[in-house]
Amino acid sequence: MILNTGNRTDIPAFYSQWFMNRIHEGYVLSRNPYNEDLVIRYRLSPDVVDLIQFCTKNPTPILPYIDELKRDYRMYFMVTITPYGQEIEPHVPNKNRIIDATKSLSRKLGKENVIWRYDPIFINEKYTLEYHIHIFEKMCKKLRGYVDACIFSYIDLYKKTIKNFPEVRKVTREEKEVLAQGFSAIATRYNIKLRTCLENDAFLNKYNIDTSGCATKDKLEEATKLHFHIPKTDMMARAGCQCLLGNDIGAYNTCFHECRYCYANYDNKLVEKNLKRHDPTSPLLIGHVKPTDIIRDAKQISYIDKQTTIFDF
Repeated sequence: MILNTGNRTDIPAFYSQWFMNRIHEGYVLSRNPYNEDLVIRYRLSPDVVDLIQFCTKNPTPILPYIDELKRDYRMYFMVTITPYGQEIEPHVPNKNRIIDATKSLSRKLGKENVIWRYDPIFINEKYTLEYHIHIFEKMCKKLRGYVDACIFSYIDLYKKTIKNFPEVRKVTREEKEVLAQGFSAIATRYNIKLRTCLENDAFLNKYNIDTSGCATKDKLEEATKLHFHIPKTDMMARAGCQCLLGNDIGAYNTCFHECRYCYANYDNKLVEKNLKRHDPTSPLLIGHVKPTDIIRDAKQISYIDKQTTIFDF
């Protein structure tokens, strides 16, 4: 199975100690976000956890544990580094620090296992087209040789996003093409593959941009040098998305970055309340098991085809 940690919160940035406690105890509990009395129990044994996917804006807190983790687990990191200031991303550290941490990850895991995310992109009077293109090149220059690919996407106006960021607007078709053309030329110069996340506009193909997805089966096989046999029942993804995003152990309204465009937080007061309920020794990310909870063991199997690697194709 593939264990996901980043669809609902940022575990490396805020909950690294809790995560390592779970690794040491060999299991983790995840509360169903749509049925609070239902809790899923995942075994964290390397014989069933083929890969751990992390999505983070700040990998620094988990860096001290990477050497220990990689003895038993494969890891795939997506690190989001954007050009926005604290008026948009209030608690994200200085971006140069994040770039340095990303380089450290790459040295430990190899650049094929460290992907840079430049998303979501929005346009306003401060963050203009020219600004994005300028900053994107500066970041490419710093990350050259340390990341295999960069994933970008344009902002989606989810209800949660509009609530917390009412002045944001959609990126126009013309703006999308200017950015795609500019980013493609820059990424090519710095030998960084360019991908999109849920952006299937046909014009992207003419700029040599991979629109097939960011954490798809083939991308993960390429990174791990393995072949996965994944049951159709486990191919969980959003509509139009082929990425493997199931088995997530995070929780909504728990990310203290409090980015204004975030889809995983809808109430910052609830975020602060949840942070106070976090116990690093609990098997749950937030709070503890209740008497009314129904705990079910996840159906876990290894996806690895032991007879085949991608080199045999």
